[in-house]
Amino acid sequence: MSAAAQLFTGRTKTAGSLSGTDEPAGHPHGVRATARVHATYNGRVTTLTQLRSDGPFHLRRMRSDNNSAKVGIIGAMSAPLGGDRLTIDVTAGDRAALEVTTAAATLALRGPTTAPAHYDVRLTAGEHTSLRWLPQPLISAAGSNLRQTYTIELTATARLLLREEQLLGRANEEPGHLVSRLLVHRAGRPLLDQQTAYGHPEPGWDGPAILHGHRAVGQLLLVEPEMHTHHAPALLGEGSRDGCAVLTPLADSPALLATAVAPNSSALRELLDKALAHARQK
Repeated sequence: MSAAAQLFTGRTKTAGSLSGTDEPAGHPHGVRATARVHATYNGRVTTLTQLRSDGPFHLRRMRSDNNSAKVGIIGAMSAPLGGDRLTIDVTAGDRAALEVTTAAATLALRGPTTAPAHYDVRLTAGEHTSLRWLPQPLISAAGSNLRQTYTIELTATARLLLREEQLLGRANEEPGHLVSRLLVHRAGRPLLDQQTAYGHPEPGWDGPAILHGHRAVGQLLLVEPEMHTHHAPALLGEGSRDGCAVLTPLADSPALLATAVAPNSSALRELLDKALAHARQK
């Protein structure tokens, strides 16, 4: 049994923590875990040649349409907590079509140490590959300290749809400290390198120039090689109390990035869905 698996009994189930106030006891050294997904195209359909669960990540094959494959990530323990180092490594080989999602929101909680938790997502897409990363939101609970990093490698012919949603605090609570970085390379060249930071001790994170009191933030990245590269920026939901989103092209690339802020999770998802529909009208 792995060290991560041995810690299972010392942690409260994530589902039980979503609505309660008790925090899991955790482990003073944190959990080290790496889950891996490897999808390949066999000439007819996409197959999952590797599906390796570890620590809090339980990977399940899900029913999919056409010739694609779909993986669901189920939380097996409360994570991430302070001190954890968690990684999800997803590789979709040439001509594969893969979607990855999660069964529930990811809840970042205060741990037994003030050291930050690290949650790394690594996505790699080969030639003529379609990769969709569509998890449920990440919740930054009060007292948590999380560093989240996306590292994405795309070939020139790869297609990507990535949705990231963050909820800053549970109901009627302040958020923890959340730092998130999105680093994307396409055909060996930088496409996007963006970092956001929310919660104490970040200066001005809740001010009118950033969130203006909103507690749900997210972004959607669409990369399609055949996309027309001369898109004009679009503002969605301007003047609405339910937040707004901006859809912008990335320089010299067939890619669009939508960034949204909203008062709650449902309004945020609606804005990102509108941004995606707008992007595909072009």
